[in-house]
Amino acid sequence: MRSMRNEPGSTLYCEQFEGAGVVPNQSEEGFMKPARKKSRLKDQLVISSFDKQRLVKLLRSNDTTAEDREELQDLTDEIERGAEVQPHEIPPDVVTMNSSVRVTDLEAGTSHVYTIVFPSDVDYEKGKISILAPLGTALLGYHVGDVVNWRMPRGLRQLRIDEIIYQPESAGDYHL
Repeated sequence: MRSMRNEPGSTLYCEQFEGAGVVPNQSEEGFMKPARKKSRLKDQLVISSFDKQRLVKLLRSNDTTAEDREELQDLTDEIERGAEVQPHEIPPDVVTMNSSVRVTDLEAGTSHVYTIVFPSDVDYEKGKISILAPLGTALLGYHVGDVVNWRMPRGLRQLRIDEIIYQPESAGDYHL
């Protein structure tokens, strides 16, 4: 998802909080799909070299199913688009793998905490969401203050990234 396709058929759309309005996309089936565009400048979408290496391995593995194909393409696009940096150079306000983030649902005014994890570590009751989930892919590489928009069955949802509660790179946990 990092290579963000900002064109018809793209699946995610992210804007900086002060950014432009949402441009909905339709799938071939006519359903609204998650949509996103790059936040800030393209070069500001950041991914650590360690995360990139593990995500590319996940994308090439046989552990993914045909159901994951769209999410896999989105994640591939995002990885290709992101500026790759060494783990110790990741800014502390960027969402990385295994980061815990506090987000606010701008419509409902509610706050949620999510941790972006690999599929084998998913635990929805504990707020651990897969990097292959649209929201997981949408958050990766973005900064505190960015707003992620995506379509849910009940319509468009907007989450503002309010805080990085835990980021492995900032904590010196480069192995996570």
